[in-house]
Amino acid sequence: MYPEYMVAPMREELTAVGFEQLMTAEEVEKAISSEGTVLVMVNSVCGCAAANARPAARMSVNHTKRPAKLVTVFAGMEKAAVDKARAFMMPYPPSSPAIALFKDGKLVHMIERHHIEGRPAQLIAENLMMAYDQHC
Repeated sequence: MYPEYMVAPMREELTAVGFEQLMTAEEVEKAISSEGTVLVMVNSVCGCAAANARPAARMSVNHTKRPAKLVTVFAGMEKAAVDKARAFMMPYPPSSPAIALFKDGKLVHMIERHHIEGRPAQLIAENLMMAYDQHC
């Protein structure tokens, strides 16, 4: 686990634009199992990928179509919440950062770490917005 002072600014990047920070497995279960669309951002300390993932997620939610619910879990912090989110993301292997779109509790779009690394935030955001156009 990381010291909270270290991850607080990274959490704030997402919560400031409407993402709800999920801290328990039960909160994750309730959020993802709900009707409608849910975007789940697996936040991470990883500088190279997370530095583009967070801005991409923020940019994407300014699109005309967007998920009904925005949530985030933090890898390396709330283990049970992250494990539960990753269980919903199967068959994709654990990845952080990662961004998943669910519709009515089913995974419909997944962006893994290797889709984030080395790509600019705008390109990742455009990928998400295309998924929103299709599923939201």
